[in-house]
Amino acid sequence: MLGVEVKDNESVERAINRFKKLVTRSRILNEYKDRQQFTKPSIERREAMKKAVREQRRRQRENY
Repeated sequence: MLGVEVKDNESVERAINRFKKLVTRSRILNEYKDRQQFTKPSIERREAMKKAVREQRRRQRENY
């Protein structure tokens, strides 16, 4: 479970922003959204392949 303690002389808004950063960096919301709907393993593999191809093309563009 993630949590943020408010430090001395720190505003609540700043503590909320730190909490938001923690949540986005830990990818909890992404996992929650992924689990909302079941996806077949074959579709997951297909999406992973598409993502890998996109990433490979992006890296090739950066090298030039």
